[in-house]
Amino acid sequence: MPHIVVIGAGVIGLSSALRILSEGHAVTIIARDFPSSFETIDATAQINFTSPWGGAHNRLVPPSDPAAAREHRMALKTFAHMRALHARHPEAGITFMKGVEYIEAPDATYRALTAERARAELGMEGFRLLAEDELPEGVTWGCEYDTWCVNPMVYCTFMLRRFAFHGGKILKRDVRDPAEVFGMRDLAAPVDALINASGNGFGDPNVFITRGQTCLVSNTCPATVTRQNADGSWTFCVPRNFEGGTIIGGTKEPDNWDPNPSLEVRERLLSSFAATYPQILDSQGGKYTVMKDIVGRRPTRRGGLRLETEITAGKNCIIHAYGLGGRGYELSWGVAEGVAELLGAQLGAGTSSSTTQRRESKL
Repeated sequence: MPHIVVIGAGVIGLSSALRILSEGHAVTIIARDFPSSFETIDATAQINFTSPWGGAHNRLVPPSDPAAAREHRMALKTFAHMRALHARHPEAGITFMKGVEYIEAPDATYRALTAERARAELGMEGFRLLAEDELPEGVTWGCEYDTWCVNPMVYCTFMLRRFAFHGGKILKRDVRDPAEVFGMRDLAAPVDALINASGNGFGDPNVFITRGQTCLVSNTCPATVTRQNADGSWTFCVPRNFEGGTIIGGTKEPDNWDPNPSLEVRERLLSSFAATYPQILDSQGGKYTVMKDIVGRRPTRRGGLRLETEITAGKNCIIHAYGLGGRGYELSWGVAEGVAELLGAQLGAGTSSSTTQRRESKL
């Protein structure tokens, strides 16, 4: 039985590990940080562990080029997997609801989007263009569609528990280079292939961090709402549900390593979203109830996702799966499927969709 090691216990590492486990391989996850509950996770010490701090929702973005079309296909695979997982495991931290998009200055891709194309070609279930009187001031285009969001700490701890229950092994280590793993003596078996889902790329010069600040409030919201402003900034909310509050965001600040949240930024984020979607205040008597300011460091990669096989000078196999920026949750199961395909090609065994379906139903 091949022994596969996955570096990283974020959403991509967990999804890939479970997908490989469904093929009948022995799988070990090695990571410095592992999921834990919202109440115990240390926001300062684990600022570089990206997955817990994500808004963690799905935006079906109309593709405008081949790279975007590839990501869209991954998003649709993830959507289908999330729906099936939600049906089998309502405790997994997944919620299906409406997604609302507001755009101040839509490009040609959005202006050309019809309900027929969105549903038939792009797989956007429940798609509807919003009427002019449904748009906030300053917004010229809007739509709604069926989508999902997750409470990331509930979801990731569920995934880790599921992985361990079905025979996956876990090793807490701070890996500085993938080459270390092939020589580790405390693994139960030699490593046949390594999945690099570390997020940071281990020295990849195209990887940089993007600082994001959001605010977690206890206000509830019936939809995920995203507004693209004409100046390039964003205003959004992502309900976490499962008593996890609602994320109000957010900022995207490349190469900013400041770990401290700004109260000025918090006030700007909250007031901007309330102006866009005033219903957010209804559940708390016309005001916000702030739970926590969140600062996260999101590994981003120039050129986008790296999903490819590398055979090292020592003939070791490394499959790289990182560089998704803010779309880790959205594309997670699509990336995991890509990892499984690359691994199957390397091990000389194709993936049978019928066999995969039977095994995944047990997970």
